[in-house]
Amino acid sequence: MDISVVVPLYNEEESLPELFSWIQRVMETNHFSYEVIFVNDGSTDRSWNVIEELASKHQEAKGIKFRRNYGKSPALYCGFEKAQGNVVITMDADLQDSPDEIPELYRMITEDGYDLVSGYKQKRYDPLSKTIPTKLFNATARAVSGIKNLHDFNCGLKAYRKEVVKNIEVYGEMHRYIPYLAKNAGFNKIGEKVVQHQARKYGTTKFGLNRFVNGYLDLISLWFLSKFGIKPMHIFGFLGSIMFIFGFIATIIIGISKLYAMSHGLPYILITDSPYFYLALTTMILGTQLFLAGFLGEMIARNAPERNNYKIEKEL
Repeated sequence: MDISVVVPLYNEEESLPELFSWIQRVMETNHFSYEVIFVNDGSTDRSWNVIEELASKHQEAKGIKFRRNYGKSPALYCGFEKAQGNVVITMDADLQDSPDEIPELYRMITEDGYDLVSGYKQKRYDPLSKTIPTKLFNATARAVSGIKNLHDFNCGLKAYRKEVVKNIEVYGEMHRYIPYLAKNAGFNKIGEKVVQHQARKYGTTKFGLNRFVNGYLDLISLWFLSKFGIKPMHIFGFLGSIMFIFGFIATIIIGISKLYAMSHGLPYILITDSPYFYLALTTMILGTQLFLAGFLGEMIARNAPERNNYKIEKEL
């Protein structure tokens, strides 16, 4: 099979028939073998009934139904598991992503050799309250991930080699960082294509401003796990050692200062009356706790079943 199209959705009953007809037209025009996997993320409208109707009429239409709303990342994860196409395309169900982009995305994967191609909605039909935070978010994601050529990490329209979606785990709300997940899995040829962004035709957006706050927290988590997930001692042990040494040196300096004052007949106070002594002592305690946290994390990581789960691309 040439292409699997994965469409996560929540309450999009009006747009589904039009979206499937559009995809079908593009696929038949370009003579692609394909499947369209609709992942119904706990919709409360008739979305699942529409999917059932499409599946009964078209063998290419397939569906997955969640019992409740889990989020876009779980929907993509389940869609990726079911996908059989050599190239996997993801797009949103609200008709803001154009299926006319599919042939070029497919060509970039199969002919240009990209592992992943992300859409870039250069001209957006969104309010400033959404576009300005999006620009700041993408700038931060580029800086942290090191993927400098992407302008729109969170664009729903993406294309992947099949091997990519089978070797990454999209969980929580990590769908925003799929290019970063792919890079961490060893898929480094990541490209971008300017795509058409269309105004929403039906309904309203399902995402609020809280996604930007969650997005930054997820980015920090992903960066930390990619850097120190299997070697926590490198960060906690290092910071703990620095803090302990700093506190220990400060304590010695406080003690020497008192001895110097005593030997020269200068006024002095008890060490325990000095606020600097308690600051130094607290620093030493925190340093010890950080070091122990790193040590415990290292023990847990060494006993994790996936500690040696390396992705081998070829073997002779």
